[in-house]
Amino acid sequence: MFRAPQSKSGQDTSAMSQQFLYRALVSAKWVSEAIKSSQTGLAVQVLDASWYLPKMKRNPRSEFEERHIPGATFFDIDQCSDRTSPYDHMLPSAGDFAEYVGKLGVGSNSHVVVYDASDQGLFSAPRVWWMFRAFGHDAVSLLDGGLKNWMREGFPVTSEKSRPVPAEFHANLDKSLVKTHEDIKDNIESCCLQVVDARSAGRFQGTEEEPREGIEPGHIPGSVNIPFTEFLTEDGMEKSPEDIHSLFQEKKVDLKKPLVATCGSGVTACHVALGAYLCGKPDVAIYDGAWVEWFMRALPEHIISERKWKSL
Repeated sequence: MFRAPQSKSGQDTSAMSQQFLYRALVSAKWVSEAIKSSQTGLAVQVLDASWYLPKMKRNPRSEFEERHIPGATFFDIDQCSDRTSPYDHMLPSAGDFAEYVGKLGVGSNSHVVVYDASDQGLFSAPRVWWMFRAFGHDAVSLLDGGLKNWMREGFPVTSEKSRPVPAEFHANLDKSLVKTHEDIKDNIESCCLQVVDARSAGRFQGTEEEPREGIEPGHIPGSVNIPFTEFLTEDGMEKSPEDIHSLFQEKKVDLKKPLVATCGSGVTACHVALGAYLCGKPDVAIYDGAWVEWFMRALPEHIISERKWKSL
């Protein structure tokens, strides 16, 4: 149940991916059986972590109330955040995270399974997968293909209201999995960290508008672009560890060296962390403030763009 990722031949894909890695992806069939069975060994708690950019004009909570996996509860990425920060959905304190997920019925002994209802298969759910790991809870998995594949395989959905039983959850932040503006700024000189940006190529290059008002496109000096969609198949499933490893190699990203992921606001960056995890590298950090914070705080010469928009 909790094996390291394996290749199609059944062999571990990396010397690093031995038994210490908790299973990051679970199938729709596995989740269905785990929900039904009381013999899973751990209490399985399913969370719908759907979240969308405002321009998409989708209300994830309303959609959840209309249609979700039976027994799932809704995890609000914006609600479970540092509400005092000027930046979107920054990590909350350990205490606030523990209180929030405890009310959702997640205890320290829970095996958490996260999904979302995006058209891509998985979009925002990897952010919550990463949050649990950042707060010291390794027993967390993603439903491969999300709600899209769950329904494609014919498993049921419901509009029945969830009634989670509050549980006790203990959280301790692993600071090594989070990077700050200062860390990334210092890295421009030191080049100790490889920085991978998960936004689209146009936003990274500076040729396509950012979805947030007042934020112009471009990228952090020295960063590499791997759009999050490149980790997914056309059907919205996660690519194999072999294919993901090749993707990193094509972009000259060395998985043996320190790696930080970024994006627009710290959500799709977690696809980079997930991809590396599947290749046996569990220590990818997220720049939590991401491009929004960088654009608002960086010097003009530290905003790399192919074209000038308004003014820097």
